[in-house]
Formats: sequence, structure tokens, C-alpha cells
Amino acid sequence: MAKIAVLGGGQIGEALVSGLVNAGYDGADIVVTNRSEDRRAHMEKTYGVKTLSDNRAAVKDADFVFGCVKPYAIEEVFAEAEIPTSAVAVSLAAGIQLEKLEAAAGDGVPVVRVMPNTPMLVGKGMSTATAGTHVSEEQFDGVVELLGAVGEVAVVAEKDIDAAAALAGSAPAYFFLVVEALVDAGVQLGLTRDVATKLATQTASGAGAMLVESGREPLALRAGVTSPGGTTAAAVRELEESGLRGAFYRAAEACAQRAKELG
Repeated sequence: MAKIAVLGGGQIGEALVSGLVNAGYDGADIVVTNRSEDRRAHMEKTYGVKTLSDNRAAVKDADFVFGCVKPYAIEEVFAEAEIPTSAVAVSLAAGIQLEKLEAAAGDGVPVVRVMPNTPMLVGKGMSTATAGTHVSEEQFDGVVELLGAVGEVAVVAEKDIDAAAALAGSAPAYFFLVVEALVDAGVQLGLTRDVATKLATQTASGAGAMLVESGREPLALRAGVTSPGGTTAAAVRELEESGLRGAFYRAAEACAQRAKELG
């Protein structure tokens, strides 16, 4: 089985490790680094992985090296780790382009750029993956398979990553905001916050499952709820007249533009 190094045992690093272990990967084949002794003890006890404080030692025998640190730190982490050319360096840091990642990882090191999103914390992530110059098809397939332990993966060209950020990387926040607004609307209509929260969150979960599992287009699913002249039609008209669709267009454009600036 592949040897995996996870550089950074924070929230995203732990989500990846949890998914891998739950998918059947042996914790003995996974090394996680973190500067905190308490954090390392937690990872060892919870997932049965090995832990180290030294990134260079962690990558020594690895086949896959996942950089799960903040964007400002990823280049330094890759550079100091001295990743061997036999391993694939996988960046989960937003905004840092392949050219910079490859320069940091070193000559000949295969690099894959991944943009995850936070639902990977519950095994429902939507990640995008882009292969760098030196990555073989077999290595890239291996990265996609490993990421599949925490959700779905879409293979995209680097030129499309900023657009993907608008629809996946940042998009959970849009859905959280919609649910937050629905909860507040329910409270304004007289529901208790607990009841409004349960109604809105469970409806969001069910609607998401229908989108994924039904195989039907969003338009068809919406039409299936919208009876002519009914309550849903009245609500949808109000949303459209309030410019909801245009707001999402502008939000996606703003997100993609900001991602381009950060990169």
C-alpha cells in the first residue's frame, strides 16, 4: 500500500487522514506532521498514524506528500521538506499556482495542485485536481483515488481553477448563508430558532441529496416543487425579482477574480 505523508495535521489534514483511515488505509502507512505535541498525540490515538515534527523526515519514504498548510506557508514547507522525485507533492493550499509549487518542491518533483472545500470534513468534499509537469498518469490517478476517500474529485485545467473556486472552494459559504437567511426568516415568521434551524438545515441536506442522487437537472427538480399559482411559485417569483440569480452571477465573478489576484 502507498506510503502517505501529510504535512500539517490541522483541520484539513485531519479530514484527509480520517477519510483515508475510514476508507481502509492502514494508519501505519500514514505519517502526519505537526509542531504541537498534543496535536500529534491526538492524531496517533485517534487514527493510529505515525506522527513527527520534522517534515523532512516525514517525506523520506513517502509515495504521496500532501501539503495541508495555509497558502502563505506551502512553498516554504515544500522547499524545506526536500521531497524526493519518486514522491508526488500534492498542495491543498488555495491560490498558489503550479509554477510556484514546482519551484518550491524542487527540480523534477511531480506536483499536483488540489483545491478542496470544507465538506471534506464530513466526507462530502468536492475537490479539483490539476497535474503539473512531471506527474505521470499513474501518479495522478493515485492522487485522485486518495482524495476520493473524502468526497468527489473533478479534474480541471489550471486555467479553470479560479472558476472552480467560485463553484466549489468558496461555494459552501453561499449555501451556509442561504440557510442562515432562511432560519432568520423563519424566526421572523414566528418559529423558534431551534425549529427554524432544523427545518432549514434538514431541507438543505435533503435537497442536496436529491441533486446528487436523482440524476435530474436542478431546473427539473425546482419545477417539480413549483405548482402553477402555488406557494413555491410565489416565493420563487419574489427571489427572482429581488435579483437572486444576478447576485450569484456577480458573487461567482468576484470570487474568481479574487482567486486570480491571490494567485
